[in-house]
Amino acid sequence: MKHIIEGKPAKQAAPIATSAARIVQVDAEFAGQRLDNFLIRELKGVPKTHVYRIIRSGEVRVNKGRAGADSRLEAGDLVRVPPVRVSEKAADKLEHPAPAREFPVLLEDEHLIVIDKPAGVAVHGGSGVSFGVIEQLRRARAHSRFLELVHRLDRETSGVLLVAKKRSALTGLQDQFRGRETGKTYLALVMGVWPARNKVIDVPLRKYLQEDGERRVRTTTADDAQGMRSMTLVKVRETYAPRPMQGLPAMSLLEVTIKTGRTHQIRVHLSSQGHPIVGDDKYGDFDLNRRAQKRGLRRMFLHAWRLQFNHPATQERLEMRAELPPELADFLKTETIDSSHA
Repeated sequence: MKHIIEGKPAKQAAPIATSAARIVQVDAEFAGQRLDNFLIRELKGVPKTHVYRIIRSGEVRVNKGRAGADSRLEAGDLVRVPPVRVSEKAADKLEHPAPAREFPVLLEDEHLIVIDKPAGVAVHGGSGVSFGVIEQLRRARAHSRFLELVHRLDRETSGVLLVAKKRSALTGLQDQFRGRETGKTYLALVMGVWPARNKVIDVPLRKYLQEDGERRVRTTTADDAQGMRSMTLVKVRETYAPRPMQGLPAMSLLEVTIKTGRTHQIRVHLSSQGHPIVGDDKYGDFDLNRRAQKRGLRRMFLHAWRLQFNHPATQERLEMRAELPPELADFLKTETIDSSHA
């Protein structure tokens, strides 16, 4: 496709025409979806502000008539998608899409895919990340008409991740997450001996910005209007004795189940109790992280181990598990289990 570059002042990025107008017929899979969400999917890489602009301007038509962003589409509707203009940077993303990549599959059927996400890969592009799991998976499965993330994991967290293959599966599974009908349990290695009696952390969390503009999360009080109730359940799986000769303190491997899904919830809750996750570069103990790195741990020790949910079509209760990846399992093998605390 030939790009058309229009003149602009020298210091501004020239807008680039990314496509010609086209008519897209809505199939049954997308029936009931809002027009704005439909277009955001059709116009991947185009800023949402542009999408809303072309809807307001009337350039987008549904069955030859104007429609609002919140209009619900029906099967068979004909949607006119106009040509859009984006910056050179955004156009470059469209011309150089994410590389195709498959991920280890724990379960797959016509409704969903359960994958074992590796650490170091974002689940989606954005915030300085060009692409993530979902963009790479879509590229690898170009024949798939629908692939959407059901939930998210931090970039440095590995483990069970759900992807929907149908819109009905997406909405059904997300309803379960919102209704707290899922069971999400992580494995986390923390500094120190976790007291077995400390089984519930019910402490509100609040987002804030650092001076450099980076988003962080901290604990707060129940009377904080901007605080959000956050609940974490903790069970000790193993306790590891100190290794003074190697500069490592006692450590505990925890099974952590979250009842609420707040940003950085596990990391902040565990750190607030004086037991930060080993390898956590935001809320952890930096000296411990440095020593653990010398022992071969080059990532945060947080892994989405188990996910329980109802299958969106059959309603069968499923329990998916992703065992510890080699880099975490190998680090544990170098430690000595202290059976007195196990």
